[in-house]
Amino acid sequence: MRNTIKTTIALIALAVCTTGFAQDKKANNIDNSNIALAGYSPVSYLDLGLVQIGNKAYKSTYEKVAYYFTSEEQKATFDKNPSKYVPQYGGYCAFGVYAGAKFRVDPNKFMVKDGKYYLFLNNVELDAKQLWLAENNHNKLVGAADTNWKKLSKTHN
Repeated sequence: MRNTIKTTIALIALAVCTTGFAQDKKANNIDNSNIALAGYSPVSYLDLGLVQIGNKAYKSTYEKVAYYFTSEEQKATFDKNPSKYVPQYGGYCAFGVYAGAKFRVDPNKFMVKDGKYYLFLNNVELDAKQLWLAENNHNKLVGAADTNWKKLSKTHN
């Protein structure tokens, strides 16, 4: 009986610790690797307007999520102000968040506006970036997406 109680307490403690230290995948478009942006450099997106795959040799972690960069200089830039380089809506499709849902993105479909970058879904049937641009009202879309994100960031896909 005593071993059963100890085992139960140990399992509960393990579950609580694991949950506390695990990255919240609800608010970040990441898989079990905890690598943001599928390994693409957030500095390249925001500062250069380019899609560039990062290198694991240049890696930083911010809020338990890993980011890769193309160079030591990019890594240093990120490390000075990481919150500036975090993708909008946790890296989920901006148009999807506007519409009230979370969708994976095509890392090549993005836009930079007002010091932030937004990623978009793109597949055979849908180019979400084109839908965003066709609305021709960035501020309205961002306002609605920001409101939706408050709720979506706390939910699973």
